[in-house]
Amino acid sequence: MGRRVVITGIGVVAPGGVGVKDFWSLLSDGRTATRGITFFDPTPFRSRVAAEVDFDPEALGLSPQEIRRMDRAAQFAVVTAAEALAGSGLETADLDPYRTGVTVGSAVGATMGLDQEYRVTSDGGRLDLNDHRYAVPHLYDFFVPSSFASEVAWSTGAEGPATVVSTGCTSGLDSVGYAAELIREGSVDVMIAGATDAPISPITVACFDAIKATTSRNDDPEHASRPFDNSRNGFVLGEGSAMFVLEEYEAAKARGAHIYCEIAGYATRSNAFHMTGLRPEGLEMAEAIRQALDEARMNPDEIDYVNAHGSGTKQNDRHETAAVKRTLGEHAYRTPMSSIKSMVGHSLGAIGSIEIAASALAIENNLVPPTANLHEPDPQCDLDYVPLKAREWTTDAVLSVGSGFGGFQSAMVLRRAS
Repeated sequence: MGRRVVITGIGVVAPGGVGVKDFWSLLSDGRTATRGITFFDPTPFRSRVAAEVDFDPEALGLSPQEIRRMDRAAQFAVVTAAEALAGSGLETADLDPYRTGVTVGSAVGATMGLDQEYRVTSDGGRLDLNDHRYAVPHLYDFFVPSSFASEVAWSTGAEGPATVVSTGCTSGLDSVGYAAELIREGSVDVMIAGATDAPISPITVACFDAIKATTSRNDDPEHASRPFDNSRNGFVLGEGSAMFVLEEYEAAKARGAHIYCEIAGYATRSNAFHMTGLRPEGLEMAEAIRQALDEARMNPDEIDYVNAHGSGTKQNDRHETAAVKRTLGEHAYRTPMSSIKSMVGHSLGAIGSIEIAASALAIENNLVPPTANLHEPDPQCDLDYVPLKAREWTTDAVLSVGSGFGGFQSAMVLRRAS
């Protein structure tokens, strides 16, 4: 078994909660941060609901030049990395730069920056050939998602491996899982890892409209995200970021660091089946869960809480319900399972890391966040989804799962470090 990996710092930018404290307050109170879209006129679209972040980059420490240079998603990542590093108690000067790395997950890269620059250079779509003279000087960085990892590395002084992981909606799980493996194998001692996405733009909304994946419940945005509820009709698009400081356990313990939890196991699989469809049996997600448990050397009945992908689409909710039953057996019926997407929406590649943050804080506080807006469970979803209110619960081990377009299925086991 390789070296143990722990989380010692967390940073979060999420709808309704900028910073770890406000984020956890939102979840533990069961409040929702979904609302009608305000970033642009959503009138022409089928789904006009989103979970937007009230984000002031200058107030959060970014300079006017950084704001000009970076896409909104990159800004999220830099801000959350700074919060995670500060919370870890590590100083940049204390780090061996060559033994410190960065991984950033993102599904759609600099969507908002590209959308904005297209509107400018095409004169609102009126020009057949875009006029490059009107483009922002750093437009190239919007085209290459690797710029996200570069920005985080520059801001933290990390000179080790710097990578972007883009595996659709499992990017946030896979980025952290990859970072943990780098520490386990001894390539690095510290990783700044997580994910970011800011996809709330006309092009993204139009794409999800076309396949009817997002909700059309525009008359009640606050209650539009309804995972596992019989009345659900699609997910609510969101945005945000979560970044972590990951360290080797013995080093963190020796310096007296506050340890949120250990990353005990991780695995990912592909269903090689369909770009957006899922088989109802949940076989591939079940295999990822089994492998993550095996890596953690844990039995299924040691899981205290399942942090669900819980997007609020019928096929996903039923798919992962089947996967959890397949792997946890009868213990699945005794294990709380909930979806924080009911409160903060689905931020695509970022959500896996945001859910890791929620899972780590659930361990820290022995509290399971609720599934908001769950009043009438789907009869085919018959597990304990913690409806409406958070639950005090001994939470020593958490299973967090994710499912992404393209057939990606990932699972991570977090446990209290001892």
